[in-house]
Amino acid sequence: MLKIENLHVYYGAIHAIKGISLEVEEGQIVTLIGANGAGKTTILRTISGLNKAKEGKITFLGKDIHTVPAQNIVPLGVSQVPEGRRVFANLSVLDNLTLGAYLRKDKDGIKKDMDMVFERFPRLLERKHQLSGTLSGGEQQMLAMGRALMSRPKLLLLDEPSMGLAPLLVQEIFSIIKDLNKAGTTILLVEQNAHMALSIANVGYVLETGNIVLSGDAKELAKSDDISAAYLGGNH
Repeated sequence: MLKIENLHVYYGAIHAIKGISLEVEEGQIVTLIGANGAGKTTILRTISGLNKAKEGKITFLGKDIHTVPAQNIVPLGVSQVPEGRRVFANLSVLDNLTLGAYLRKDKDGIKKDMDMVFERFPRLLERKHQLSGTLSGGEQQMLAMGRALMSRPKLLLLDEPSMGLAPLLVQEIFSIIKDLNKAGTTILLVEQNAHMALSIANVGYVLETGNIVLSGDAKELAKSDDISAAYLGGNH
């Protein structure tokens, strides 16, 4: 579904992504793990058209998208849930979700998807008229995910969904990610919680300073001593 080949991205003189290649098959959860500053978010932002690649190719469903402007990426079927949630704080939960569907004209479909989001995130239904800025971190994460789903993406890019959340909420968010995937959404997940990410992913890529240093079956990677030592806090 998504293929990245020999991608190079710079921030000014800083070579942030150094010739990486990776693939996401339809129906998979693929995770990018690595320390802060490894380049994980940069990859998502480049797929979304927010960062420009200096070199390399990004193909989505057979279409070359690395030169497509950011505003034309969502209509192709790619939605990103950004790091730090970025909900519209001064708008209600309902308004945030409605904005997620701003490109769509199918009123019945939008209504159906809104019901689906409320079914998946009952807490959002309870708070649908509340200002988003007054929600807890976990609820804002759910709202950001719900908002992305309202564009009916084929590929969902999730950037650090567990960041700053209590352990119980992390479990909940990850179980929702698994359910979304089961329901047919392909997911590319960037996550510092390597243990959780590898436990739900099919394939993992380990990033270090802009390079992929390890990749493979997520369950196998979770067992690897190198990963354990570097990202899972010893012998999990």
